Amino acid sequence: MEKIFNLVLILHIVGGTIGLLTGTLNIARSKGDKIHRQAGKLFVWAMLTVGFSALVLSAIHPSYFLFMVGIFTLYMIGTGNRYLFFKQANKLPSMVDWIITITMALFGFLFVALGIWFLLKSDFFGLVFLTFGSFGLLFVRTDITNYQGKSKAKNYWLLAHLQRMTGGYIAALTAFLVVNAKHSPVQIPPALFWLFPTIILVPLIIRWSRKYKVQIKEHHI
Repeated sequence: MEKIFNLVLILHIVGGTIGLLTGTLNIARSKGDKIHRQAGKLFVWAMLTVGFSALVLSAIHPSYFLFMVGIFTLYMIGTGNRYLFFKQANKLPSMVDWIITITMALFGFLFVALGIWFLLKSDFFGLVFLTFGSFGLLFVRTDITNYQGKSKAKNYWLLAHLQRMTGGYIAALTAFLVVNAKHSPVQIPPALFWLFPTIILVPLIIRWSRKYKVQIKEHHI
């Protein structure tokens, strides 16, 4: 079993490294050009590898950390990639889309419940569960709105794609910081390593969403 664990761990590390490199490249570059698309495809496959391998690793050696990262990463990257299909006119969500969203909803409620439970035990790691669970549920609500055709944005698929891919990058960066926290020359609370990428990059998601959003009413002018 340890040989399997080590093999999957190597895949996890390789996928995470490629994901961080390609994700950083796409965040820094202009959106939508050829390099962005090519790096984006590599980013998707790398992050899916990270997500699935995290679940396997957490099953072999139980870990809240890896399990949560795996679920959140698979959801964000999975929906982020799927939203590109909705660029086509009259493209409706499939059963796969609903299954992914409902699964995240269930785990979102679970993470929030675990967060409250940890905090009641005076374990501030519960803040991490609450943060990831709450963000997951917010994205689920957006999915339901979009799937029902109630979005106020004409290009809702683009906004969702940007938000989800950046969210996946946040998960990868968070995992990287947490794993390497022990090498920090300064003693920093573990929860801060967990929340730092979210604190820094969520405002960027909000900025991009406002920049690229096209209101439906503009389409009728």
